[in-house]
Amino acid sequence: MIEELTRRYLHAVDQTLPGYVGGLYLVGSAALDAWQPGRSDVDTVILTSRPPSRDDLAQLAAVHAGMPESPHFDGVYLEPALTRSWPADRRPVPFVVDGRFRTDTPCGELTPVLWLTLRRHGIPVRGPAVAELGVRVDPEQLRRYNLDNLREYWQATVTTFAADLADGDPTEVVDGGIVSWFVLGPARLHHTLAHGDVISKAAAGAYLADLFPEYAQLAWRAVGWRAGEARRFSSADLAAACDSVIAVADDAWHRFGG
Repeated sequence: MIEELTRRYLHAVDQTLPGYVGGLYLVGSAALDAWQPGRSDVDTVILTSRPPSRDDLAQLAAVHAGMPESPHFDGVYLEPALTRSWPADRRPVPFVVDGRFRTDTPCGELTPVLWLTLRRHGIPVRGPAVAELGVRVDPEQLRRYNLDNLREYWQATVTTFAADLADGDPTEVVDGGIVSWFVLGPARLHHTLAHGDVISKAAAGAYLADLFPEYAQLAWRAVGWRAGEARRFSSADLAAACDSVIAVADDAWHRFGG
């Protein structure tokens, strides 16, 4: 599926804009050997031969509009000048998230974690080997990004969820996706802070189980759900997932926030 999707994209973009895409690299779950049909997108970094013109952007929008709805073919476009700096400031660049092509909004995908994933695990589909790209990751920038993300996104988000759950029925069935998201996402960031590398969501389950054994059962259930197992989650599980986010974030700030 991954090969078929990348081949379809390259055929379409080469027909529409010959010579424009000079490099295509798999990142995300595909690069981490954790891609799962029906749950994972195909995430990429796309290197171009020139800065995009208005016509280029229109043509790219048409290419992505013609891609399958599932799985999403997502990615970040980098013109030559940006491959010398590998920006992590979320500046507006052409990018695709959930299959939607965007050009005029900040690109939240431009983070140190993306470049770390590319440098350590990126898989070239077109272009030179990753080692030849000169991908740079600033360790302090990586540390600050993960710490701030844990506090400003994850903890802030679960605070809202916890308030909504307080007066609800703890046995009510909830979406396994949101439980798994909370259980596994922050653990990945904690692992990056501790070990300087990126792991898959499945590996994050094992990491969380070791880090906080009290959440081990919930972590393994979340991993099982992502693998397609029939798992049911309740509001009580979601509340525990929220607690795990707070525990992971607080621990990360205690250990790495100095």
